[in-house]
Amino acid sequence: MPKRFLSFGAANAGLAVGCGAFGAHGLKAVLSTDMLAVWQTGVTYQMWHALGLILVSLLLQSAPNAKLLHWAGWLMLAGMVLFSGSLYGLALTQLKALGIITPLGGICFLAAWSLVTLFSLTKHQP
Repeated sequence: MPKRFLSFGAANAGLAVGCGAFGAHGLKAVLSTDMLAVWQTGVTYQMWHALGLILVSLLLQSAPNAKLLHWAGWLMLAGMVLFSGSLYGLALTQLKALGIITPLGGICFLAAWSLVTLFSLTKHQP
């Protein structure tokens, strides 16, 4: 599982770079300033959580059976799809209904980081 999360994290980091470049160069003339900011928020959160997923992968190397970390990894991945994906869709289509999905991704992110915190408090005490 650590390799899978490493792969997902690296792929999402690369995708975030591509989406950032596409937003800065391909969408600048097409989207409003507000929608470009929405796009950029999706890119930023995707990159940070791609790095978080890589961190989970590294932590799993030392604790491969840690269920908290496995859940954290899946929640980070789901959060990227729901949060960043909904923001990308909102920016491109201007369908405000997609904004309903974004908080679900945010909840996934919060839950994932909470599980990483819980893991650190319960498994790595001096």
